[in-house]
Amino acid sequence: MEKGLNSHQLKLIAIVAMTLDHLSWVIWPNYPTIWWIVLIHIFGRLAAPIFWFSVVEGYTHTHNLKKYIARLFVFSIIAHFAYNFAFGIPFLPFKTSVFNQTSVIWGLAWGVVALAISDNVFFTLKQWQKVAALLVIFAITFPSDWSCIGVLAILQLYYNKDNFKKQMFMMMLCVGAYALIYFLFIDKVYALVQLGVVLVIPLLQLYNGKLGKGSKWFFYCYYIGHLVLCGVIRIMLHGNMGVLIGGS
Repeated sequence: MEKGLNSHQLKLIAIVAMTLDHLSWVIWPNYPTIWWIVLIHIFGRLAAPIFWFSVVEGYTHTHNLKKYIARLFVFSIIAHFAYNFAFGIPFLPFKTSVFNQTSVIWGLAWGVVALAISDNVFFTLKQWQKVAALLVIFAITFPSDWSCIGVLAILQLYYNKDNFKKQMFMMMLCVGAYALIYFLFIDKVYALVQLGVVLVIPLLQLYNGKLGKGSKWFFYCYYIGHLVLCGVIRIMLHGNMGVLIGGS
């Protein structure tokens, strides 16, 4: 039996955390502060950092980066409609908020593009051009789930991939910035919930560098499917009303 956790196992943990988190939003909307619901959302914070970590691994080990990026963008478009249906967000962005207008996959896809730009994979850019391109990416991903913080975290996880402690420290700095935005503009209690990302550190420390057995398509399809289910539950319980503003 192999020691530690492989990539497939980490992703399974992520989708369990994500599913419980998203179901909680559609069943008990509007930032409830009942302790056990808050605990569910804290557990849900495991999902995003595992996804960030996974795309860094995907970028590092993929045999065809163009296909990997294309796959992420295709599913980000499909996920946009599934995600917005799940939480009652208009498909056309910015009708309800500047926050949380599309799914986390949008940020993951652009995060991989940011890594490619940083490494001059497809073309060589001067430093100022890289900075300008990254600023554009931050703006493009700002309205997505986890905002541009996801791209920042992906960059930091990659830049510090040979130093786990620094990886986690920089990731938590990014999450801290997100928590501050939450505190100032969305909800003070759930600002603290975002810091629950720290719970993922022992799990990522167990990563053994192996892919594990399982289909890469399962996670994409599951992501879309669970969002559609959440949307059906939302309509059954609350009608066609929005249940999520600001971020998940």
